[in-house]
Amino acid sequence: MSLAETMITVAPTGAETAKADAPALPVTLSELVETARACEAAGAAMIHVHIRDDAAQPTLDLGRLTETVAAVRDGSGLLVQLSTGGSVHDPFEDRLAVLEAAPDSCSLTCGTVNFGDDVFLNPWPFMVELYRRTQEAGIVPEFELFDLGQVHALNRLLDEYGPPSGGHVHCDFVMGVPGGMPASLEALLTGVRALPAGASWSATGVGRGTLPVALGALAAGGHLRVGMEDTLTYAKGEPVRDNAQLVARAAELARLAQRPPMSPAAARSMLGVKDRRGEGAA
Repeated sequence: MSLAETMITVAPTGAETAKADAPALPVTLSELVETARACEAAGAAMIHVHIRDDAAQPTLDLGRLTETVAAVRDGSGLLVQLSTGGSVHDPFEDRLAVLEAAPDSCSLTCGTVNFGDDVFLNPWPFMVELYRRTQEAGIVPEFELFDLGQVHALNRLLDEYGPPSGGHVHCDFVMGVPGGMPASLEALLTGVRALPAGASWSATGVGRGTLPVALGALAAGGHLRVGMEDTLTYAKGEPVRDNAQLVARAAELARLAQRPPMSPAAARSMLGVKDRRGEGAA
């Protein structure tokens, strides 16, 4: 694995956008698997998964999550990361149970944040419980950072409970959410400077922050997350065609920066992810 490579994560669905408002949003299992294949071909190494029910509403149904992990693994080589955030309305016990679907990775948000008109709750006891369960299950967490105070919470978590499964700390700065840190280079660099030594990181720019954050992250040595969870506009007045279009642009930016896209195998090695392919869900 070259240190000059860029890991691209695609977040194709999220929990906020309605299918009626974005017809290209992948909400069925077949749509998600096809999206995974197309995004891997375009340069993605990992997929950050939210799922929907038969009415295209967000769900954390464990049976559906388990089926989704297996199907995406069978249909692509991407690392499968499940969201433990779900939607802002999901109870803590359902969010913890996500780990039972045995993903390669999961998100772990390092604090509560205002999320538009809602509140995304991540109190310290929940963070600790989720983190300890990832360690026990051998699932690699990606620490989601919506605000600068959450970087300090991450350091506290590591100081008190030790390293994550796989031994490597990887974070994602989610920037531009109303209520969180702005999608600015200044905020990004401040956060990066406060990360624990040796940590890798990616950055996500929401909405109009997509391109500025991607360019700043590449310049500062970070990785990228893109996808229709975070933006529905490719350019001013131009809707996103599909998730692969966003991944392809990120891959081209990475190549221009002479940090070409990282393969799923290289990402697995960097993150210390256990190879669960061929295993049944726990």
